[in-house]
Amino acid sequence: MALFRGINLLALILCFVVVVFGAYVRLSNAGLGCPDWPGCYGHLTVTAAARDSAESVAQAYPTRPVVEAHKAWKEMIHRYLATTLGTLLLILAALTWLVGGLRQFRGLSLALIGTVCLQGALGALTVLWNVNPVTVTGHLLVGLTTLVLLWWLWLRGGAVEPATAARGRPEREARSERQAWFTAQNEKAAAPAPSTATSLRGCAAFALLLVIGQIFLGGWTSSNYAALACPDFPACLGSYAPQTGIAQAFDVWHGTGANYEYGILDGATRATIHLMHRYGALLLSLVLGGLALYLLATAKTTLWRRLGAALLGALLLQVCIGISIVKLQLPLLLADAHNAGAALLLLAVVAVNFFAWRKPETAQG
Repeated sequence: MALFRGINLLALILCFVVVVFGAYVRLSNAGLGCPDWPGCYGHLTVTAAARDSAESVAQAYPTRPVVEAHKAWKEMIHRYLATTLGTLLLILAALTWLVGGLRQFRGLSLALIGTVCLQGALGALTVLWNVNPVTVTGHLLVGLTTLVLLWWLWLRGGAVEPATAARGRPEREARSERQAWFTAQNEKAAAPAPSTATSLRGCAAFALLLVIGQIFLGGWTSSNYAALACPDFPACLGSYAPQTGIAQAFDVWHGTGANYEYGILDGATRATIHLMHRYGALLLSLVLGGLALYLLATAKTTLWRRLGAALLGALLLQVCIGISIVKLQLPLLLADAHNAGAALLLLAVVAVNFFAWRKPETAQG
């Protein structure tokens, strides 16, 4: 169990790095630094690709006749990190089949294998379809899904680790230790009273859906290069009304033949996308802020107070970063921090859902 938990934590941290670094690759316009997949100009390293003559590169990749090493290295490092993450997930899955005590985690481990395979496929399509907004946004959502599954696995593992560790000790002593631990955990979590549990769970689930929707809007804004479409705040080009039709702004398919690098939409459509992202942020702030303040006001345990504080802190951080991006005209590192903040906010909401929906534990005899 200790080995499993260690690999789980390493994979969780690495997945966070992959998500944030992937956003950095996209924001620095390096998503097509390597026009092929999984290699780079037919090689596994940028150094080897750079040795090819300009003539051979131009013949093989007419749309990218020059190897831009600074962009290619960003893209390949992201792929190396993602490959390492996939290897860790395979090890986690293997442990759930080889170790009987980890059998309960098989479902989550298989789901993780599925998401990382889908992530790889979307990564390939992102390159082959010239950073099509559909694949770029899908790549972001699936990457964050992998992060959430690893976080959920970590939370679940923490609830069973002491019970598993008790194995090998005298049965009476082990049973007593498990019962004491479960009792302490239940008191620590202090699940809400039945009269409020349903409403809390409903609010937590609704908040999670809103976060997912807002992440989609953020990914759609970024992949359509609409982050600078509204240079003013809080209005957008001096108006609070969409510049074009909503259907036009969210037309998700424009074919695969175009080169989507730097975007293909007109300024008015990009402004509409940006404005919808702001309205989503406003709604999300009201819901998550209310949920966080409710937890802080009614919490009877340290755990729930910490969850409320974490949720409120992540929300305020994300709002401040979002406004600063507009005011400072999209500094690269700040824009990347916005993606990291979204991931942290998502993890905070998932944690609230985990403990809100968790059933009281009972020791197994």
